[in-house]
Amino acid sequence: MELILTLGVAQTGELNEFEIRSLDGELEALCASVDDVFARPASRENLRAMVRGLLSEVPRKNMWQLAEHAGHPNPDRLQGFLAKAAWDADELRDRVRAYAVAALLADDAVLIADETGDIKKGTKSAGVQRQYTGTAGRIENAQVSVHLSYGSSRGRTLIDRELYLGRAWAGTTAEHEHRCAEQGIPPERATEVATKPELARRMLERALEADVPFTYFLADEAYGQCRALRAWLEERRVRYVLAIPRHEAVPLPDGRTRQARELYALVPEGTFERRSCANGAKGPSEYDWASVQLGPTAGDFERHLLIRRSLCPTRRTRRPALWYARSPTSCATPTPAPPWPN
Repeated sequence: MELILTLGVAQTGELNEFEIRSLDGELEALCASVDDVFARPASRENLRAMVRGLLSEVPRKNMWQLAEHAGHPNPDRLQGFLAKAAWDADELRDRVRAYAVAALLADDAVLIADETGDIKKGTKSAGVQRQYTGTAGRIENAQVSVHLSYGSSRGRTLIDRELYLGRAWAGTTAEHEHRCAEQGIPPERATEVATKPELARRMLERALEADVPFTYFLADEAYGQCRALRAWLEERRVRYVLAIPRHEAVPLPDGRTRQARELYALVPEGTFERRSCANGAKGPSEYDWASVQLGPTAGDFERHLLIRRSLCPTRRTRRPALWYARSPTSCATPTPAPPWPN
């Protein structure tokens, strides 16, 4: 089914409730375009109530406040919608992705993998366990999910998701199978742990199969240090810029490998260029940048070590930020790797 919403210029920045209400007709058209995903009329009504509540200026997006915003006497309807209503989640995901890509498509579009966490009190929610979450900046009892975002100069939004199931949710006992079945976790996800890079790869596969247009895949160290993910990206000829830890071994043009921090230490001072990567609250966010050519890769692609150095180093920013990048040969003119002492 084709989306029936006429696409206009994508809006960037936050919208207030008045601006959202002025787009009421477009929002209704968007919801109507996915009505066939939901079998029951009540589910379609609850979908609209959820979407409008999440877009509203309700200070806390919990079930009680969303229900109050929708005019419901209690959260039972919305809770039942999320817990028991039947719909094709994958089909809805694909519709949302198609809509987002059509609205945000631009020559500079990128795909971004990242994760987020929801702190929980109990132990019943699918995937909940004690684990690190950036939401709290420490180990907490939480759910963690990996997301794939689509971003360009026209805006950005999430287009895919995968729930991370850690070791506490992997097993083969009858008790474990019952626990997973109770939470709707499919058997193929209940016996082995799929790492976060693996979850990101699955979402990238879906994006590639759907012919989502993008220039680069971006991710932080949790994904950049995964050599299996990098190898898969190169096999699929996907351009990427992935953050790596300072101790990550990188290949040199002469066939040797060295840690990224060692290579950074040998980069000549005159190699760095000062550039802005964004406009912050106090003006352009400027850093010193350098790109060093690494060992070759297959086809007409090159590998680079991308280095970002803070202009005003503090205890937190004294160390350089390092990225492992793969791009077409014609896209950059990196500095040759410095000679290594024998």
